[in-house]
This record gives sequence, structure tokens and C-alpha cells, in this order.
Amino acid sequence: MHSSTTPDTSSREPQAPEGAALSHGLKQRHLSMIALGGVIGAGLFVGSGAGIAAAGPSIVVAYTLSGLLVMLVMRMLGEMSAAYPSSGSFSAHAERAIGPWAGFTAGWSFWVLLCTAVGLEGIGAAKIVTGWLPGTPEWAWVALFMVVFCGANLAAVKNFGEFEFWFAALKVGAISLFLVLGVLAIAGVLPGSDSPGTSNLTDFLPNGGEGLVVGLLASVFAYGGLETVTIAAAESENPVQGVARAVRTAMWRIALFYIGSMAVIVTLVPWDSKAVVEKGPYVAALDELGIPGAGQLMNVVVLVALLSAMNANIYGSSRIAYSLVARGQGPKVLAKVSGGVPRIAVLVSCVVGFVCVLLSYWRPNDVFSWLLNMIGAVILVVWIFIAVAQLRLRRQLERETPGKLVVRMWAYPWLTWVALAGMAAVFVLMAREPDTRVQLYSTGGMTLALAAAGYAWQRARR
Repeated sequence: MHSSTTPDTSSREPQAPEGAALSHGLKQRHLSMIALGGVIGAGLFVGSGAGIAAAGPSIVVAYTLSGLLVMLVMRMLGEMSAAYPSSGSFSAHAERAIGPWAGFTAGWSFWVLLCTAVGLEGIGAAKIVTGWLPGTPEWAWVALFMVVFCGANLAAVKNFGEFEFWFAALKVGAISLFLVLGVLAIAGVLPGSDSPGTSNLTDFLPNGGEGLVVGLLASVFAYGGLETVTIAAAESENPVQGVARAVRTAMWRIALFYIGSMAVIVTLVPWDSKAVVEKGPYVAALDELGIPGAGQLMNVVVLVALLSAMNANIYGSSRIAYSLVARGQGPKVLAKVSGGVPRIAVLVSCVVGFVCVLLSYWRPNDVFSWLLNMIGAVILVVWIFIAVAQLRLRRQLERETPGKLVVRMWAYPWLTWVALAGMAAVFVLMAREPDTRVQLYSTGGMTLALAAAGYAWQRARR
């Protein structure tokens, strides 16, 4: 048994029981689209409105700073995932580098986050549909979406890949069209609209540094979901090549979709326009251009983004659970594989997601609120485990198997330390804001409880 202070060089990859194994049914086109579409979530389409209202035009700076941090995290994760492809992704890497307790903590906290997110995305999608079909019950729509995506994930991994391929294609197409129209309008060459010039950018920091901090925190959590591609890569035709290609294109995707669209929005629409929060920033920008039916069109795109995220999170949660249990860190029944799919893990993840939906109706002000706070900063905890694992595994790889370094972290170890400093800074900023302070403490409590359970399990195994 390895101690928690010595990197685990045993390369223990999860093995499915009874000879069954996960399939390799994802094609390169699936993986490329998952990587491309993974960065375009409902958080970008809707959640960015609150960030713009707080930070004004400086939201572009906020998204740039958090985007740089995410690029570093993805590069670190890509380096490890190309060297050691695993459906456990960062959880397996943390176990290998730091110890079983670290893999346990990172994996199960992320599983709780994904299962809760499945429920939240289902609720968001149902709200849009009930807006079109008033009088229909929200919970019934959530149940329908859950059955569809649970069924697709139970059947075969290529079904998940096919759904995500077309969802991502629609999202990429929509946001690309938005960027083209926005740039044409800013240049003053879009028929029927006048160029706003820089008139909306004059008050760059309307709420000072405090507003920028709120925008920065909103932008950090909008980037969640990029990790799914490294989980999916383990089930692709060529895991190493797939991860390498996805990670190398991360930089321009983030720059184009996030930072580019924020720049277009704050140039076209006054930052203090009520429509930015009430309708969402993209709808507000399209309305400003006088494009008919823009609101309903964007509602369709947001619905697709929510369903895409729901599908991806059912997949991601089931694979994380499968990997943890196959490494001996949970109930063995979750690791059973049939038809190349961990079907019990898929079912359990869906059931937990639907229980979260029911809690939002039954106990919205206590249990559900507590659950939301508990997952508030999980993504940052995961990023810290990724950075620490990369610091330790890189030295091991260079010493023992340098040929596995297909993807290399830039300026190692200095940029890894810069990323860790950035994460620490986000924690400090969260502690300063009353709304995010509660999330920080709740996530901290869950992380400590999982770490203690993982360490106790590790000692018992020893």
C-alpha cells in the first residue's frame, strides 16, 4: 500500500468485474464535437447576464482572466489524460499521484456535483417548455427528459456521442452566427442597424473592483463542463490522440466563444440594460439588432444547451462512479458492465438527479438550498487536485516513461504554480462575498468529510 505522500506508480487502472469492459464506441468526430460543444453551456447563454450587470464592460477582463486559468487546468489535465487514459480522469490521476484518499475525495465530490447538475438542467429545460405549453407540469417534463437521456446512455456509448454531436453542432452554429451578426453590426455593415461605436464601453468599471470580482466569480463557474472530454476520451477509438487534439484546441475555443461573445454583447448593449438580466444577454443583443423572433430562437438554443449538459452529466457521473468503484472505492454493484456500459451506475446517477428535482419542489428552502451551496465550489476543489497531481506525475513521467508525454504542460512547473495561486485567489474572493462565502464553507465541509472517509478507507485497506 502506498502512503499518501508518495506518488502511486502502480498504474492501477479500473478493471470491470467478470471480464466486462467499457466499449470504445466514440469516434473522433464525437470527441471533437464534445470538446467543442462542452464549453458552450447554459451558464454562458443565461448566467453571464448577472456578471455583465455587476462588472459592466469589464466582464471581458473577468472572462479573460478565468479563461486563462481554465486553459492552464485543461492543459494539465490533458497531459495526464494522454499519458494515462481513464474514465476516472482527474480522480484516477489524483489517486495515482497523491493517494487513494485524494481520488476518493475528487471523484465522489464531482459525482455529487454532476448528479445535482442533471436535476438543475432538467428543471431549467422544463421551465422553457412550460413557457411554450403553459399548464403542463414541470416535473413531468423533467421526468421525460430523464427517461430519454437515461435510455440513450443505457443503450450504448455511441448514443451519448451521437446526441452530443448534434447538440454541439447546433450550439456552435448558433453562437457562430451570433458572433458574425454582432461583428457586422459593430462594423456598421449590417442592414437596418447603426454601429454603436464605443458608446457602450465608456463606463468600463461601473461598479469598481467589487463589480469586477462578482463578474470574475460568475465567469469561473461558467467554464464548468470542460472535464467531460477527458472522461469520454477513454472510450474513444484512439484515447491518446483524442485527448491531445481536444486540449490543443481549447485555447481558441475559449477565446472565441466566451471572450469574443462577451466583447460583442457589451459593445452592442448598454451594460445596465434590464433586458441583459431579464431576457439574457444574447437575446438582449439580438433584440438590439432588431432581429425578429430572436427571443424564441435563443430559447431553443438555451433548451438545447441545457439538454446537452444534462446528457453529458448523466454520462460523466456514471463513468466517474464506475471508475471509483472499479478501483475499490464504493459499492461494487456500480462497476458492473453489460454491453460496454456501466448500466447500474447510469441508473443510480439518474435516480439521484431526479431526487434533486423532487427536493427542489418539496424542500426548496432548506435541503435543496443546502445541496446547491454544497456543490458551489466543487469545481475549484477538483482543479486543485488536478494541479497538485500534475506537479507530482510530471516528474514521475519524465523519469520513468517520457514517451507518454504526448501533451506537455507549458513552462512546467511555473505555470502550474501560477494556476494554483489563481485558484487560491478565487477562494479568497469567494470568502469576501456574502453569497459565495456560504458556498465556500458548505463545499469545504463536504470536501473535508469525503477526505476523512477516504483516508479512513485507505487506512483500513492498509
